[in-house]
Amino acid sequence: MSRELIIEEMKERVFQANLELPRLGLVKLTWGNVSEINRELGVIVIKPSGVSYDAMKVSQMVVTDLEGNLLEKKSLKPSSDLATHVVLYREFTDVQAVVHTHSTNAVMWAQAGYDLKAYGTTHADTFYGSVPCTRTLTKEEVLDNYEENTGKVIVETFNERNIKPLEIPGVLVSGHGPFTWGNTPSKAVENSLILDEVCLMAKETEKINQRVVDIPKFLLDKHYLRKHGKSAYYGQ
Repeated sequence: MSRELIIEEMKERVFQANLELPRLGLVKLTWGNVSEINRELGVIVIKPSGVSYDAMKVSQMVVTDLEGNLLEKKSLKPSSDLATHVVLYREFTDVQAVVHTHSTNAVMWAQAGYDLKAYGTTHADTFYGSVPCTRTLTKEEVLDNYEENTGKVIVETFNERNIKPLEIPGVLVSGHGPFTWGNTPSKAVENSLILDEVCLMAKETEKINQRVVDIPKFLLDKHYLRKHGKSAYYGQ
């Protein structure tokens, strides 16, 4: 398959995944973006900045190199979060697609500044333990290369806590919101939806029982590993 055709197929996948965000209730206005990487070709495809989902076209998806430099003439500006995606792709080398939203429940949790604990099996089916909340960025980090530093604080959080990105395919950026990832744009969007739902479930669970504790490790293992890894048996 030619380079041009591969990039066109990437644009289509990224376009369709971006359209899923408002359809699933994960974004309002233009508050979200999806990207995909092809490391062999050295390209990233991402949503254009500030373009309405109703008006957006496949041809408007923005193509950059792995440093975020534009590769197509007459291209629209890429999402303002591109630099965050670039850092995540550089450091999380098994990740193929990244999603950022301001979905209501995940943003609530990020604004509260707490990790999202694994309270039940719905969480455990996708996230192999707590979804971390990063530290708050410093003033200097916000004023200088903010989006890049957002990516760096995500990576810092995973490295310091020895978390594997494919086992916990999402994060809450303190005071900001969620990022999720996956092996395809559609899977990364699915993880964004699941993260928002389990944020809501956890919030309401804590209202019912303020002393709720994490799911037992044996049950966490059972639900995560039956869907992931070499011994998985869930699905067809």
